[in-house]
Amino acid sequence: MFQNRSEAGERLAVALADEAAGRPVVLALPRGGVPVAAPVARALKAPLGLVLVRKIGAPGNPELAIGAVAEAAGSGSVVTVRNEPLIAALSVDEATFAALRAVKVDELKARHARYMSGRAAVDVAGRTVILVDDGIATGATVRAALTALARSGATRVVLAAPIAAPDAAAALRPLVDRLAILAEPADFSAVGQGYAEFEPVEDEKMIAILDTADISGPSRV
Repeated sequence: MFQNRSEAGERLAVALADEAAGRPVVLALPRGGVPVAAPVARALKAPLGLVLVRKIGAPGNPELAIGAVAEAAGSGSVVTVRNEPLIAALSVDEATFAALRAVKVDELKARHARYMSGRAAVDVAGRTVILVDDGIATGATVRAALTALARSGATRVVLAAPIAAPDAAAALRPLVDRLAILAEPADFSAVGQGYAEFEPVEDEKMIAILDTADISGPSRV
């Protein structure tokens, strides 16, 4: 078990130490991924940025992802990922999907304005990107983030998290160049089960972490 997100990030940094030579960029999924990613970026002497993602929930069941919208590295460019089998199974028509997507795009833009105000986007073109979250349950938001990265010019992608559901990890493994997961418990039920302390990360705390990190300059390796 990890004590908290920061301690989990320190342990993840050890597992990723060999990536330092490749001058990587570290990108976090907010909000919970940021306190995990910060120790990784610090240990690898890499810039720290964000991948903003919002899940598109099914009508009447917002926790069930029928898709997602994502923005890579604070670029402002939005990509959409659709869960076509689930959309078909739930008979979600195009007008409904478009309306649900529009709400999430607005949320994404609002988060961009709040999180990226005065910050330069991290350039990932031609770079190794280490995408970090505090844990992976279904993988829906991570899949959207990976799609955004694929369109951003990153040449190599490492997906890293302290804990993940084994089935989600297996599904994501073919989509990345390296998958670094510290724990895949067979009895996985939720990301929080891997942490002694798993409080929500508020915007103010996340922004404070970003303020102490190098989020815009080149890798300092």
